Amino acid sequence: MDVADTVGAELDRLISKRASQDRRPDPDEQEELWKASVRAYTVRRQEENRLAWCDYFGRLAARVRSPRAEEYDHRAQALLEDRGEVLR
Repeated sequence: MDVADTVGAELDRLISKRASQDRRPDPDEQEELWKASVRAYTVRRQEENRLAWCDYFGRLAARVRSPRAEEYDHRAQALLEDRGEVLR
């Protein structure tokens, strides 16, 4: 085997290896991968939004509850004080 044959065989091997690496995915396969990616993104985004809304409403409830609880405590105390005056 001379050098030209060896070089030719090596070039053929490299070319075929390169050709196999350059294969493009099937357009239908690409579309399915894209759809799966969009579905995963949508699910992830919906979950992030759900958690953000839960956090928002939790903070809102805490803000509303705190002043209301204090107001109700004052009302109850006033009613207890009024009852004491009525009973005397």
